[in-house]
Amino acid sequence: MTTAPREDIPAEQGEAPQSPAERYFNRELSWLEFNDRVLEEACNADFPLLERLRFLSISGSNLDEFLMIRVAGLIGQVQRGIETPSIDGRTPARQLSEVLERVDVLIDKQQATWRALRDMLAEAEIHIADDERVDAEAHRWLKDFFLTEVVSVITPQAIDPAHPFPFIANEGLGLLFNVRRDGEELVEMVLVPSALPRFVRVPGDEALYISIESLIVRFAHQLFHGFEVCGHGAFRVLRDSDIEIEEEAEDLVRTFRSAIQRRRRGQVIQLEIDENCDPAAEALLREKLLIPGATTVKTDTLLGISGLAEIVAEDRPDLKFEPFQPRYPERVREHDGDLFAAIREKPFIVHHPYESFDVVVDFVRQAAVDPQVVAIKQSLYRAGSQSAVIEALVQAAENGKSVTAVVELKARFDEEQNLIWANKLERAGVQVIYGFVDWKTHAKLAMVVRREDGGFRTYCHMGTGNYHPVTAKIYTDLSYFTADPRLGRDAGRVFNFVTGYVQPNKTELLAVSPVNLRERLYELIEGEAANGRAGKPAAIWAKMNQITDREMIDKLYEASQAGVQIQLVVRGICDLRPGVPGMSENITVKSIIGRFLEHGRIYAFANGHAMPSSRALVFTSSADLMTRNLDRRVEHLVPIDNHTVHDQVLEQVMLANLLDNRRSWFLDSDGSYTRADPGEQPFNCHVYFMNNPSLSGRGGALESDRVPRLALRKGAAG
Repeated sequence: MTTAPREDIPAEQGEAPQSPAERYFNRELSWLEFNDRVLEEACNADFPLLERLRFLSISGSNLDEFLMIRVAGLIGQVQRGIETPSIDGRTPARQLSEVLERVDVLIDKQQATWRALRDMLAEAEIHIADDERVDAEAHRWLKDFFLTEVVSVITPQAIDPAHPFPFIANEGLGLLFNVRRDGEELVEMVLVPSALPRFVRVPGDEALYISIESLIVRFAHQLFHGFEVCGHGAFRVLRDSDIEIEEEAEDLVRTFRSAIQRRRRGQVIQLEIDENCDPAAEALLREKLLIPGATTVKTDTLLGISGLAEIVAEDRPDLKFEPFQPRYPERVREHDGDLFAAIREKPFIVHHPYESFDVVVDFVRQAAVDPQVVAIKQSLYRAGSQSAVIEALVQAAENGKSVTAVVELKARFDEEQNLIWANKLERAGVQVIYGFVDWKTHAKLAMVVRREDGGFRTYCHMGTGNYHPVTAKIYTDLSYFTADPRLGRDAGRVFNFVTGYVQPNKTELLAVSPVNLRERLYELIEGEAANGRAGKPAAIWAKMNQITDREMIDKLYEASQAGVQIQLVVRGICDLRPGVPGMSENITVKSIIGRFLEHGRIYAFANGHAMPSSRALVFTSSADLMTRNLDRRVEHLVPIDNHTVHDQVLEQVMLANLLDNRRSWFLDSDGSYTRADPGEQPFNCHVYFMNNPSLSGRGGALESDRVPRLALRKGAAG
């Protein structure tokens, strides 16, 4: 793995680091380290071949988004002359320079990985862009496909004074051709519509794929009758895709619709060009598209690594993970599928994707048709393009329930889909709320109010993940179901905060950002530090996606210096520098990258007892330890006090993450990551969860069929 630059190496051993560069890692460079770990899984011989290709594709789409958002932001800061340093003291200009240097290295590694995987796929009889294997029969089929499926969709356009240089959409793929007729040369552009496949599969037992740009080049003479094709080149464009909304926006929906249109025309951030691109065509692209700060990438293999996702869909089960069927909690089955009866008996937690997301959908579906249900309130951050939750909310409204949906328009790249859902919900009679102009509503909350025993009872779902049926199959998340009246009242306060700006200054159990979640975590961390100074057992176990907030990192440094043993599982960005004498020697950080994407957030505090312990304070949350989550988003921190659920979250989920040594990477104090050594006791937490049901979901089966319990091993945290 890549290591941090020399100036980032901490102070001499024994000295407490003082400068920002010695205390913190850079956010952008840390993210690139994360994507490098994703790319490393494409090289992991433990994984089936098409799954390795999937990781390569994911690393490509990750990098595209990083360039469109984070690099675009840095370019914008440099253009405006902004010199405000990052947490580690780097100016935007310096960050941009170092980031682009690392991006170049990562792109080269992606292309090298692609070349290696392409050869392995060929050995497995999956051939990609292999002209040598296009025999006469395949050529005839490709020609027919081109003439019937492609020609009518693409539009060649001459580039001359009468035909100005066309607009190229974000992530747009195109080709330039130099053509000649009667001694006169002309440049023609062909843009590839997104409706066309990225790769075309030739029918046959052996899989043969041809990239769409190769197909167009192969039959270019069919497009340019009477012209001689003298040269050509493929290209791809990435544009600035961030959306900025002014606080004084009068109509949030109209503002977002306009912003989405503007985003499609953002300035070019990166131009990818085929290595064999005609020099004149390349010069024209550079002249018309590039701005100061934008980059050009030339490759001799493939434009748009993310497009390989289409090939992953090839029907070759022998080259993919064995199919996995999520379990439906036995606790719910014991009540004949009646979720409200199961929750009423006692709370339970569902661990996705190992346990089915259908439980969450059924929660809303059952509420929609239950004659005793009077009201449903639901937050929606990302719901996907096909959402059973949305359909259930529509049905509930049509059945006369009072339904409120908080739809977050600012969920990046889901803004347009969320506008569609909001419109559908409003037409059905749902009260749709768009939340705050300057904050995002990121909390994952649903509450159902049901008439029972002459009064009302509130049932809640409080999750760490989105109400999204696709990501719920590949993201690890926790869904907490409870009828605790205190949490029900707190959930109502959160919804009132978002819908009516009624700030919940006092809650009974929940901590809510940006109101008091940060302060609650400070109290918990400071409590562990006090225990450490008093000689009591003191420890913090936490699992999150990112940690970038300076004040929170400093609190953890202070706790480490007080003797608190801190073990963090941070999937992605980590600005905290672990293992530095005098500052963070009691902090270890690991990252888990594997079959499923780690997404759930857990925060656990020893509370004066050796971990793990039934007396530990355990929380699930929608929030990472980022400034945006703590200060600019509506988030929740949920205390877990039910004994079985407490055991599940702490001694099953959290402990398994700490014990994992097959999919883990450990962060060193110099910024590099080292893959964990399984040694004589290999343990894969994903495999463990697939094979062992969750504690709270077992119901009565726990009495006769115990779930294997884990034990903390010496050195498990590194």
